[in-house]
Amino acid sequence: MIRSRIAACTIALLAGGQLGAEETEICQRELVVLGAGQDAGAPQIGNAQDDGPQLLPSSLALIDREAGARYLFDASPAITEQLAALDRIAPPAGGLGLDGIFLTHAHIGHYLGLAYLGREAASAKGVPVYAMPRMAQFLRDNGPWSQLVELGQIEVVTLGDGNGLQAVSLAPDLVVVALPVPHRDEFSETVGYYIMPEGGGGALYLPDIDSWDEWSWPNGPMLATMLARADHIFVDATFWDDNELPGRDMSEIPHPRVTGTMDLLQHYPADVRAKVHFIHYNHTNPLREPDSAESREVEARGFHVARRGDRICLD
Repeated sequence: MIRSRIAACTIALLAGGQLGAEETEICQRELVVLGAGQDAGAPQIGNAQDDGPQLLPSSLALIDREAGARYLFDASPAITEQLAALDRIAPPAGGLGLDGIFLTHAHIGHYLGLAYLGREAASAKGVPVYAMPRMAQFLRDNGPWSQLVELGQIEVVTLGDGNGLQAVSLAPDLVVVALPVPHRDEFSETVGYYIMPEGGGGALYLPDIDSWDEWSWPNGPMLATMLARADHIFVDATFWDDNELPGRDMSEIPHPRVTGTMDLLQHYPADVRAKVHFIHYNHTNPLREPDSAESREVEARGFHVARRGDRICLD
């Protein structure tokens, strides 16, 4: 299918409507896009006149209804609004209902939301936070995150030794694999996460990377490997092209441009291109506007733009 298979209940639930008899199927394992913007969302600070579509920072939720579990991938500064949206789709059994948070790296849009688990807000108890070694140490050594650890509000789970792939088993038939990627790593490593059900498929969440050329393993380019293995890949779409920030030297901001990623993957067949969902777009990126010429171009070329509220079955 060109568009991802989305649960039949999606449109009715998001619109606040009732489910009809033909809309009773519920995915046992489902991804929800809680945000698709760059770290600062939109409007960004200092841009109060910006009347474009609101963007919340990038974050995915994984719902495992069979296990009664819910997981977040990245804890953004908009975690309050994002968790409320998740609660409307899959209400928690009690409390926050968070069985784990997987952090990609220590840039503001990806971990600042942890602060809302502290005593000034949720005063959570023992929420597992999965992080690579430098990221884990950063949380333990620096306030206010260190206070969350000391008070037992979060439990930092270190993923391996920082070398190679690191896997976490969420269920006998569901694994999350951390994939190190090149990115500016002032305070921590950077990873993407491959959410892998038994038998393959699943989804890759990779909101930040410096270069596709630098993301290689002994068996070849990792992007090609993930396109072969995953059913859905959510990839860095921070900037549309090199002309997006007038007056800035964009060579100093090494994200793959959306235009470049599409050109790189254009030779793939349609069913492979359809796996790609562009996420983490800046407030200046024309993909922010669903009806922009650029958004239409992405779809015409066989790719997708991730939008807040998208829901995808992993069954």
